[in-house]
Amino acid sequence: MSCQKNQKNADSTVSDYDALESLAVTYYTEKVELFAEFRPLVVGDTVKIGAHFTRLGEYFKAIIDGTITVSLIVEDNTVSQTATVSSSPGIFRFFFVPVRAGTGKLVFDIKNDEFTDRLVIDSISVYADVKKAMNAISEEPQSNAIPFFKEQAWKIEFANMEVIPMPFSEVIKTSGEILSAQGDEMVITANTSGIVTFIRGKSITGAVVTSGETVFAITGGNLTDGNAEIEFRKAKAAFEKARADYDRTKELTNDNIISQKDFLEIKEKYETAQANYENLSRNYKAGGQNITSPLSGYVKSVLVAEGQYVTIGQPLATVSRNNSLILKAEVSQKYFSRLGEVTSANFRSAYDNKTYSIESMNGRILSYGKSSDSNASFIPVNFTFENKGNFIPGTFADVFLKLKPYGDAKVIPVSALIEEQGLFYAYVQTAGESFVKRELTLGGTDGINIQVLKGLNFGDRVVTKGAYQIKLASATGVIPAHGHAH
Repeated sequence: MSCQKNQKNADSTVSDYDALESLAVTYYTEKVELFAEFRPLVVGDTVKIGAHFTRLGEYFKAIIDGTITVSLIVEDNTVSQTATVSSSPGIFRFFFVPVRAGTGKLVFDIKNDEFTDRLVIDSISVYADVKKAMNAISEEPQSNAIPFFKEQAWKIEFANMEVIPMPFSEVIKTSGEILSAQGDEMVITANTSGIVTFIRGKSITGAVVTSGETVFAITGGNLTDGNAEIEFRKAKAAFEKARADYDRTKELTNDNIISQKDFLEIKEKYETAQANYENLSRNYKAGGQNITSPLSGYVKSVLVAEGQYVTIGQPLATVSRNNSLILKAEVSQKYFSRLGEVTSANFRSAYDNKTYSIESMNGRILSYGKSSDSNASFIPVNFTFENKGNFIPGTFADVFLKLKPYGDAKVIPVSALIEEQGLFYAYVQTAGESFVKRELTLGGTDGINIQVLKGLNFGDRVVTKGAYQIKLASATGVIPAHGHAH
């Protein structure tokens, strides 16, 4: 009878423990997110922990290798177990038996080839028996949570961020243009008159050229006037005659046969003819004159057509290094009094719809207009920056001028927003695999981030990448059950 009674109590205890609702814990460090599910810790009962470990970064991905040790520490007693990756990447399983009741902590030590980390979850209760656990734990109320499991998040471009007080700048949105910086662009000009001939592969827009490389040739063709070849021959003949006269008169001067004045006049003619001949012969080839690039870069634009007649000094093409650029923003006159507050800018190019920060490209404000004439409706604000994104001078952009920042703002990336019928929403992660949808009241934006006036609290974790996939998952309307199978 006694044995039967004891066996009955044991069966009852096991049944009661299995009936306990699983707990879910979500914890973050700078490197890792932990989402763990387990039943309340009871002395003498085997605890089974299913722990999901996510490596934080631009995108959140499962930790697929290494070892993780969990330690339950209650006062001076420690129970530990080490686990490796299970058949489901990112999920580690632990089994251990608590031996002491009280309030302790769970410690997870992560070690792999890439990094090490430690997660410490304080105030973990270990109950003396199942009855005390059942009395202490109340059932969580149901909510409108949207399920999105870790296995789903690990397969997509997913990330979230904590909303913390941070400085944010008021923004003036306007339009602008990307221009070449001074000294970063030069014009190739004709150094003689004649017919333009293109050099194959170099006289086209976008061609890469080096300093001193031939880009055009100018020939005389069948011209009777302004013929480059004839001009070269005339210069050569004049130079040879002037040199012969100079050599002859130099000997006569030594013998005092001619005056010093006549000698100096002949010398001047010789030096002038020499300079003219050397200038023409420097880039001359049989039948024409070579026109070279003054710098290394690319041909931005060609200003003439092949076979066209050009005169000395006429622009032929522009060459740009494309290293340094100018962002010229055109600002309405109504903001003139606030231009002194402008500290930086973001801009969105017309061809890739991506927003860039001037600061991320070592840029700075260069100048802004101090006045405006009667014919202009806008005031220019100029920024200089390094071309790190293969930007094309001459293209237009949306510009977000950033004024002096103020602190303690709620700011999230624009990528976190979901728009529905003119209203804006974001998804907040309330637990490891549970999300809620929040309607937002928005403030200003700098093209990359946006201020939230209402709808979020500091400490909320907002989905910044993958919000659309959660929106699709919300159609199921099923709340994720703790302890789901993997």
